[in-house]
Amino acid sequence: MVIRRLALCALLLAISQAYVPASGQAAKPADGNRQTTPSTSSIAAPQATETGKTDCNGVPCEDQQPRMIVTLPAPAPASWPWHDRILWAAYLVLVILGYAGIMLAVSTLKKIARQTASAEDAVSAAKDSARAALLIAQSIIDAERPWILIAVEPSRTVENSFSVMATNRGRTPATIIAAFDHIEIALDEIHLPATPEYGNEQQAAPAVPIILLPGESTAIKPFGRDDLKGVCASDETFRRIESWEEKLFICGKVTYRDLIAPPADQFHETTWCCWYIHGRQKSGLVIAGPPSYNLHT
Repeated sequence: MVIRRLALCALLLAISQAYVPASGQAAKPADGNRQTTPSTSSIAAPQATETGKTDCNGVPCEDQQPRMIVTLPAPAPASWPWHDRILWAAYLVLVILGYAGIMLAVSTLKKIARQTASAEDAVSAAKDSARAALLIAQSIIDAERPWILIAVEPSRTVENSFSVMATNRGRTPATIIAAFDHIEIALDEIHLPATPEYGNEQQAAPAVPIILLPGESTAIKPFGRDDLKGVCASDETFRRIESWEEKLFICGKVTYRDLIAPPADQFHETTWCCWYIHGRQKSGLVIAGPPSYNLHT
């Protein structure tokens, strides 16, 4: 498109060069036949006759001056000097070059805009790829990290006694750095506090950190039938639990450390809640409580 427009401008320049001399110059006659054409501005005056002289009251006028006829030559046709032609041609060339430069600049800007859009798409795709890679890496870390899960096992030596067990169900070792619990007595699970309270957490840290390899377990809270009276504040509370008018809940939390994750993400928590069922002859301990009491981070 730019080449076509440049060719059209060159054609117009050639036509203007051929037309201007024809209209700006007049044909010159031969030297032998050159004639002087009188101008319309010439001053015409009647010529004097040779038959006689004009008299002044019957007497010849001696001081009479002869009348002159002045003829002005026709104006020469206007010509177009060569330096004006060269200047006009230079201006035309500058206009053509300026137009071509503008078109090239517009084309370059369009290419830059397309390249910018492509770069933005590439950056967005790179961000999506990085986010997907991060999610994949996080999923691998989560799959390989330790997971402490809570279960209840009956005691093998003491009847109607139970142990709350923490088991490492992950693929890497875990170090238990704190384990604490709290007793709640309420009508049912709905009447439990919205946020569990675990007492003084600083006293829950074991003297020696417990390291659990994948598949290993450790007891974090024993509780039996003989421990019921020790947690009841009065005989009336014991009677109400014994008659199932109120329920006894044991809530707890285990804090452990991951050995393969970055330092900022090494600590995890597992919260748990159990309901102690007191019967006339047999007792039981089962996992219970609302979801906020049974969480894994």
